[in-house]
Amino acid sequence: MAEKEQIILDAMEKAGKPVRPGDVVKMCGLPKEEVSKAIKELKKEGKIFSPKRCFYAPSE
Repeated sequence: MAEKEQIILDAMEKAGKPVRPGDVVKMCGLPKEEVSKAIKELKKEGKIFSPKRCFYAPSE
């Protein structure tokens, strides 16, 4: 897993609730484009899921 993906996953776990990509940008300080790309990759790998539209949370 890429370093940025791990940072984003850690931020989501720390939030303790489903978050929007914009929330992750604020928590991590990474550019929006990189966060969106990493979220897409994490979802493809099954490490995160979307409980409702535009919200993401770590898979159990």
